[in-house]
Amino acid sequence: MSTGEDGARREAAVAAEPADAIRMKGSDYIATFLECQGVRTVLELSGGMIAHLLDSISRRGKIRILSVHHEQAAAFAADAMGRLTGTPGVAMATSGPGATNLLTGIASCYFDSSPAVFITGQVNRNEQKGDRAIRQLGFQETEIVPMARPVTKAAWQVRSPEDLPRMLEAAFELAVSGRPGPVLLDVPMDIQRIEAEFPMPEPARRGATQPTVEPAFLADLIGALRRARRPLILAGGGIRAARATDLFRRFARLVRAPVVNSLMAVDAIPYADRLHVGMIGSYGNRWANLAVGQSDLLIVLGSRLDIRQTGADTRAFASGRTIFHIDCEAGEMNNRIGGCRTALCDLHPFLESAIGAAKGSGPWVPADSWLEEIQALRVRWPDTGELKGVAGINPNEFMHQLSQRFTSAGVYVADVGQHQMWAGQSLELGETQRFLTSGGMGSMGFGLPAAIGAAMVDSSKAIVLIAGDGGFQCNIQELETVVHHGLPLKMVIINNGCHGMVRQFQQSYFEGNYQSTLRGYSAPDFARVAEAYGIDARRLTEPADVTAAVEWLDATQDRPALLDVKIDTYANAYPKIAFGRPMTEMEPLASPIEPEGA
Repeated sequence: MSTGEDGARREAAVAAEPADAIRMKGSDYIATFLECQGVRTVLELSGGMIAHLLDSISRRGKIRILSVHHEQAAAFAADAMGRLTGTPGVAMATSGPGATNLLTGIASCYFDSSPAVFITGQVNRNEQKGDRAIRQLGFQETEIVPMARPVTKAAWQVRSPEDLPRMLEAAFELAVSGRPGPVLLDVPMDIQRIEAEFPMPEPARRGATQPTVEPAFLADLIGALRRARRPLILAGGGIRAARATDLFRRFARLVRAPVVNSLMAVDAIPYADRLHVGMIGSYGNRWANLAVGQSDLLIVLGSRLDIRQTGADTRAFASGRTIFHIDCEAGEMNNRIGGCRTALCDLHPFLESAIGAAKGSGPWVPADSWLEEIQALRVRWPDTGELKGVAGINPNEFMHQLSQRFTSAGVYVADVGQHQMWAGQSLELGETQRFLTSGGMGSMGFGLPAAIGAAMVDSSKAIVLIAGDGGFQCNIQELETVVHHGLPLKMVIINNGCHGMVRQFQQSYFEGNYQSTLRGYSAPDFARVAEAYGIDARRLTEPADVTAAVEWLDATQDRPALLDVKIDTYANAYPKIAFGRPMTEMEPLASPIEPEGA
C-alpha cells in the first residue's frame, strides 16, 4: 500500500469515529494529553522504554523536550516548575535505573507539596515477571510502582489502552488537589505503541477542596487576634502550595499581625514589609525565635510544626500562647504540638473567609508597641553579628549584599547545607521574588536542577542559584544542560571546602572528628570546571571584593556565570537551637542538653 493510500485510509477511519474520539498510538495520545494540560516542557534522560514517547512529543513539536544528564536532575527540575506554575511539572524516565534515579526527586516533591507527574516507561506486558518466582524477566524490568507508592500521592501502572485516558486525567487532577504532590504513571512499551481509539483529552479538573471554615472558628480567631497583645502569624510552605500568597499578604496587612516564616516560606512576605519578622526554627533568626517565645497568640498557616521549626521541647513551644492551626491535611494538626485550635481547610478559601470576617469586625489598630519590641530584638541580635569576627567573608553579610544587587531577580534557589540557612536568614526578597529549596527531603544536589527548572518557566529575570561546594558536586553534570540550552543562571558557590553542616554536627557531638566532611573530602576548582564547560567564572576570597564580584555576576546578564565564594572552613551556621532546649535558647550562647536526633 502506498503512503498516500495509507494516509487516506487513516483519515477515513478517523472520520468514521465519533467526534469525541480519535484513533492514534498510545504515545501520541500521551503527547496530546500533555499539551491539553498546558505542559510546555518535559524533562527526561533518553532510554529505550520511553523512545515512543520521545518520538511522539518531538514530532508534534508543541512541547519542549529538555534532556538532562541524570534522571534525578529531571525530577528536581520538575519540582521547581510545578511549584512556580501550579501546573504539574512533568519528567520522564526509562525503566530500571532511569525510573529508580527519579525517586529522590519524587520524594522531594512529596515532602514539599510540589505538583508533578512522573511518567516511566516499562517493558512490554508479556515481558513482565508477574507472579513468577524470579527477580526479573524483561531487560531492565523493575517494579517502580511499589517503590514509589510511599513517596507519591499515587503510583499506578497502565494495564490496558482503555485505562490510559482516565489514569492520565486522574494523575493530573490528583497532583494539584488538596495538598499538592507527585503522581507516578508507569506505561508499558506495548501500550505506548499500540493504536486504539482514545477520547479527545480535556484539561484535568482540580479535585474538591476541603470544606470551608466554620463561622464559629473564624469568630474565635478574629476575637483572639483583637485581644492579643503580641500576635504572630507563622507562614508555612502551604501558602505557596495553595496559590494563596496574595490572599495571605492581604490578610496579614489587614489584621496588622507580624509574620514569622518557616524555611519553606522565606518568600511569603517581602523583606521590606513592616510586618516581616524573619525565619524561625533550628537555624532561624534569633530575634524571630525570641518573638515566638514572647508571643501570646500564634496563627499557623500551612506549616507542619516539625522539629526543625519548634525545636525538641514541644511543651515550651506551646506554653504561654494560644495556637490556631489551619491546614489541608488533618494528620499534621495536633501532631507534635498538642492543644491547638484547628481547622481542616484549604488555605485559599480559608483566607478569603478570614479577610471577609476581619473586614466585617471593624477597623484594626496597628500593633506598634509589639513591632517595636521585635525590632529591638532584631537590633540586639543581628544576623550579621552571629559570626562576628569570622575570618574572611561573612556569609550573612554576603547574602545581604547579593540580594541588594539582584533586586530584579525572579527566583533564588538554595541547595541544601549551611548556605541554605544563611540564605534563609539573610536574603532580602522583594514583592515578586521567589525562594525555592528542598525542605522535607533536604537533598543536596537539588539546587542546580531546580534552577534549570525555574529558567524553563521564565528566564527573562535572573535565576540566582546559591549552593555549597558539596551539594553542587552532586549534580555538577547539569552544567552541560545549562550551556547546551544557554540558560543565563547566576551560580554562587559558598565554598568552605567541606560538608559544613555535618562538620558542625561533628564539632558539637564527636569532638571535632571530621571524618568524611573534611578529612576524606575534596572539591575541584569550580571556576576552572565552569570555564571547561564554557561558562564565565570568577573566584571571590576577600570581603573588600564582594561588591565588585556581585556587580560582575549581575553584568553577565543573558549568559550563565559562576562565582566561587571562599569562606572559612570552620564558619558555623548560627544561631542554632540548642537541642533539647526551648527554641529561644540557641547556640552558641546556649549548649545542647541532649544528643541531637534530627
